[in-house]
Amino acid sequence: MTDSVRIQEQDFSQDDEIAALKASSKRMGGIATFLGCARDFSEGRDVSEISFEAYGSMALVEMRKLREEAIAKFDLLDARIVHRVATVQAGDNIVFIAAGAAHRGPAFDACRWMIDELKQRVPIWKKEVTPEGESWVTQHP
Repeated sequence: MTDSVRIQEQDFSQDDEIAALKASSKRMGGIATFLGCARDFSEGRDVSEISFEAYGSMALVEMRKLREEAIAKFDLLDARIVHRVATVQAGDNIVFIAAGAAHRGPAFDACRWMIDELKQRVPIWKKEVTPEGESWVTQHP
C-alpha cells in the first residue's frame, strides 16, 4: 500500500486511503476524514482553476511530523495525509486527511487538528485563476 503521507500530482481514492487505514489495526472503532475540494468561487470572485505548489522535501517532512504529532496527541491508531500539487478545476480533490482511533471523539478531534495545522505549517501554496487574473492566496482559517 502507498505511504501514509504523500504529496502527489494525481488524484487519490478516498476508498483506498480508508481501506489502508483500517488495515493497520483491528482496534479501530472510529475513523474521521476530511476531504478538501476546489471551489469555483472565492472572496467574491469566480475561480476557473487553482494551482498548488509545494516546497517538496520540506513539505513532506512537515506533513510526516504533523502525522506523528497527531498520533501521539490524540492517541490515534493510524492517520493518513495526502495533498495534491497540480492544477485543479472546481470540484476536484485537493487534500485528504483520515484519523483512526479506538473511539470517534479522538478521531474527530485529530482530523480537524491535522487540517488546521497543515494549513498553518506545511509549505504548500495556492494560486487562483480568475477572470481578473491570477493571485496567490494567503492562508485561510
